[in-house]
Amino acid sequence: MNVSAGIVARLADHAASFPDRIALEGNGERLSYAQLANAVDNLAAQLQRNRIRVLGLALDNRPAWAICDLAALAARVTLVPLPAFFSAVQTRHALADAGVQTVISDRPDHFLQQTGGQLEATAFWEIDGIPFTRLDTGFVPAQIPTDIARITYTSGTTGTPKGVMLTWRHIEPVVRDLVDAVGVQGGDRLLALNPLGVLLENIGSVLVPIWAGATGVLPSLNDTGLQGASGLDGHRMAVLLATQRANAAIFMPQTLLGVVEALEDTATRLPDLRFAAVGGASVSTRLLARAEAVGIPVFEGYGMSECASVMCLNRPGGHRPGSVGKPLPHLQMRALPDGDIQVRRGSVAAYLGDPALPPSDWWSTGDLGRFDDDGYLYLRGRRRNAFITAFGRNVSPEWVETELTLEPAIAQAAVFGEARKFNVAVLVASDRGNRDAIARAITHAVRRANASLPDYARIGAWVIAEEAFTPANGLLTGTGRVRREAIYNAHRDALEHLYREDPHA
Repeated sequence: MNVSAGIVARLADHAASFPDRIALEGNGERLSYAQLANAVDNLAAQLQRNRIRVLGLALDNRPAWAICDLAALAARVTLVPLPAFFSAVQTRHALADAGVQTVISDRPDHFLQQTGGQLEATAFWEIDGIPFTRLDTGFVPAQIPTDIARITYTSGTTGTPKGVMLTWRHIEPVVRDLVDAVGVQGGDRLLALNPLGVLLENIGSVLVPIWAGATGVLPSLNDTGLQGASGLDGHRMAVLLATQRANAAIFMPQTLLGVVEALEDTATRLPDLRFAAVGGASVSTRLLARAEAVGIPVFEGYGMSECASVMCLNRPGGHRPGSVGKPLPHLQMRALPDGDIQVRRGSVAAYLGDPALPPSDWWSTGDLGRFDDDGYLYLRGRRRNAFITAFGRNVSPEWVETELTLEPAIAQAAVFGEARKFNVAVLVASDRGNRDAIARAITHAVRRANASLPDYARIGAWVIAEEAFTPANGLLTGTGRVRREAIYNAHRDALEHLYREDPHA
């Protein structure tokens, strides 16, 4: 085994020290550390024999995902995750942009349809005894430095996704710091609730448990309760957390809300869960309080793909609700007087096709916030999302949206109001059915949310969307952030009509 990558060396040590301990399980599969090390060796050898330089991964959550991840590290192959929530345009862009030579898939027909039939199934590769389809692209690998371990595509809030080039030097400090912050030990079980194609879940549910000698539990996404791009069965997710005896898991705000509501409705409890990380988008302090009330030890964090995901995190013994925690020990961060949050450049990865970072020693994240005297970071939104009303008041839409979506009747929200007398919103109802009943429920929900907001941030009128915001329809990123421009354009006529009607006239 090539031990040049730190985690590959850790895996070899674990396989020698406790070969029978379970490393990965999910989808009916269980691999000990010895079996995992052997599977990684075998696939790494196949990658090298076939002279694969850039490998795409289009797999559901399962142990094979982790085997491919680790084998790519061992073989010095650049891995390009291709999440199922990517649109066809995003997927085709990632394939061509990185010059992906080969894709490993467990749903080849779906993937071929998504890419417009541009690929062909050429062979099967066995990964831990299970055959997976190999699809060759014909692309020539992009000019990628040889030390790039993976290229993660941001799926950004607007425009074409950027490929963030991460070396193991970027990733390892995050893995080490998370093991320490969460207190991961050998007997722990870390459950994946989000697609492993998302960098945060990849690191938290594959690399962190393997580094610590723990168990990564990787059920299919359907088994977690996720339904398509935006649906969620919170009861199913809560039961999974309980039956799998998960000690740690990563939540998005919407999945946390679904599990909280399920626990509030039932007698199910999660006694084994000691660390529930939540991030990806803004989280209401009221939701955090509800989670604590049903026994979920929730810790909010913050990160960006450019810094290999997690940058700040609350943790046991260092927890301040309302903040996203302190920076991880390997990072240097600061807030400028205007609220611009910056990171010391040495921890920031370059983009594929645009490798030159700005000459400054500091890189702007684009987020706004402040550090308190004890070093906890409080965010107030994205600089480019903030708008100024016609009365000169600054509004961060994320703040208003978190208050709106805390209401049970509202599943999703996008808020607008640049240079206007009042703010408007596009709202997605939690239920489908009688339009009049939905309209009444939304009206009461907006009134309650407005009661918790200052007058300049309140919603004066709204549109109820016909469909949810999803990555598939281009209205949501893979980590749950709304694509504001796309949502506005999709509802432009209805929103402009609200201003023409002007309830404040």
